[in-house]
Amino acid sequence: MKEQEILLDVSELSVKFHTREGVVHAVENVNFTLNKGEILALVGESGCGKSVTANTIMGLVGRKKHEKVSGSVSFHGDDLLKKTERQMQKIRGNQISMIFQDPMTSLDPLMQIGAQVGEVLEIHEPVKKKNAVEKAVEMLKMVGIPSAEDRAKDYPYQFSGGMRQRSIIAASMMCSPQMIIADEPTTALDVTIQAQILKLLAKLRREKNVAILLITHDLGVVAELCDRVAVMYAGEIVETAAVKELYANPCHPYTKGLMECLPVLGSRKRLEPIPGQPPKLISPPLGCKFKDRCKYACEGCEKPQALAETGEGHRTACWKWRECHE
Repeated sequence: MKEQEILLDVSELSVKFHTREGVVHAVENVNFTLNKGEILALVGESGCGKSVTANTIMGLVGRKKHEKVSGSVSFHGDDLLKKTERQMQKIRGNQISMIFQDPMTSLDPLMQIGAQVGEVLEIHEPVKKKNAVEKAVEMLKMVGIPSAEDRAKDYPYQFSGGMRQRSIIAASMMCSPQMIIADEPTTALDVTIQAQILKLLAKLRREKNVAILLITHDLGVVAELCDRVAVMYAGEIVETAAVKELYANPCHPYTKGLMECLPVLGSRKRLEPIPGQPPKLISPPLGCKFKDRCKYACEGCEKPQALAETGEGHRTACWKWRECHE
């Protein structure tokens, strides 16, 4: 089997925010890779550090005095954390694009859709505005906007939520990036539109060979779209595996808890919520951060456990993974 080319390599990434209440350990020692043409899911409940990780990769976190970032984010062998803001501006939207969670707040209400989508091309390539808008119309057609020539003259308020999200995806593809970060792109959309957006992302990967880092808390979306998954809890990666392997053999108690919260079609089995609450990241507990919510907790959980191999391509950060797996 042909060895996959690593496009993004996140190593020992940590992000801290200095606040009046104390230091928030938002992300701690996060490690994962994204291969060329692959879709990797970064999953976990709200507040676990998914979006902070994405924004740090894009260079949107770490520029201010109260934001402290360490580790490395290697893209094609270059560490993005060492890039200046001017250098990152040349990378954003050109080599790496991002689809933000709320398309309405990502769009300028005073600019026509075609002009906004075309602006991405104007920033990175020496083209005239007219030519940029023409390319924008082509991209709007590609993402399924009907009557794209006319709708390109509309403003964001004249688009539905699904059409606004499609417009953002069109903008993200204007410069043919090698990688897209999609931060919960189906949030606040109805299930029909969600399915359309997911099909569109799959189409982009298939036709353009774009690598996608998908941030979500929806395990159903992960099962349908992704190749691999990294499970995040309280700022740390606790398990990584291929999607089919993870669903068949969850090894970390947190991952298993997430699976038990999923409704099964036709089943009348009561859903089992994960007890307790996530720890406060201002003063996180020593060792395993899940131990206070875990029925498998032991004395060893007072010490941190690095990701360890539990199978081919499957790694988990748990001392008692064998008992959890049984």
